[in-house]
Amino acid sequence: MITINLIANSADSTGATSQISTPSGKSLMQAAQLAGVDGIAADCGGSLTCATCHVMVREPWASQLPPASADELAMLEFTAVPRQPNSRLACQIQLTDALNGMTVDLPASQY
Repeated sequence: MITINLIANSADSTGATSQISTPSGKSLMQAAQLAGVDGIAADCGGSLTCATCHVMVREPWASQLPPASADELAMLEFTAVPRQPNSRLACQIQLTDALNGMTVDLPASQY
């Protein structure tokens, strides 16, 4: 099991952290959905046809991820909150043991 930290950045939160434990091999989106984390809508269920699982991955983990595909980069142009240099789609982040302790920021809104 690995641990992932998700920082809420909505207008009504105080930067509350949700910590989830998940086996590696799932996507970040799947793990967050199974844990009931608010802030990752995942409307398309991980099929890379929406941008409602937008997250910002903090270092040092952002640089450990494989580069975003052209399709992911295209979808990141449609995020509700402006894209950041460390923006990724949670459906495209496959969790591995090397990402244990990863921290991601959730945008204020996915819509």
